[in-house]
Amino acid sequence: MAGTIEVLVPGGQANPGPPLGPELGPTPVDVQAVVQEINDQTEAFDGTEVPVTVDYDDDGSFSIEVGVPPTAELIKDEAGFETGSGEPQEDFVADLSADQIRQIAEQKQSDLLAYDLKNAAKEVVGTCTSLGVTIEGNNPREFKKRIDEGEYDDIFAEEAAA
Repeated sequence: MAGTIEVLVPGGQANPGPPLGPELGPTPVDVQAVVQEINDQTEAFDGTEVPVTVDYDDDGSFSIEVGVPPTAELIKDEAGFETGSGEPQEDFVADLSADQIRQIAEQKQSDLLAYDLKNAAKEVVGTCTSLGVTIEGNNPREFKKRIDEGEYDDIFAEEAAA
């Protein structure tokens, strides 16, 4: 009866209740061991919703793969707000720095279509546009133009291999 379970759990705060418990209950795995492993692996995301895949075998063994939270969740966590703006072009709910955009882009880069950090940052800025988040006091669309013009190349340049 080997199988796979995919759930969203709060980083570092998974518990044997829903959504994990009902999914894992009928399986041969030790639910508490799975919860502990998930919490250990997602601790850095501290409460942010994280996609987790649990693969299990008939003998009770399991493996856990932790994904990266959605870009909007990373932005909300970094900026410290719960919900985006109802009118994102007029009512802004938070402001991020270029360094914070870089940090989010680095976390998400493996999940994005972007081929470099600069383009990953532009994808993050696009999400800021839909959430109503400014960057360094600027409308995200204006900030994206500045990235395109090379104004932030020093911040979004790929690090040279050591």
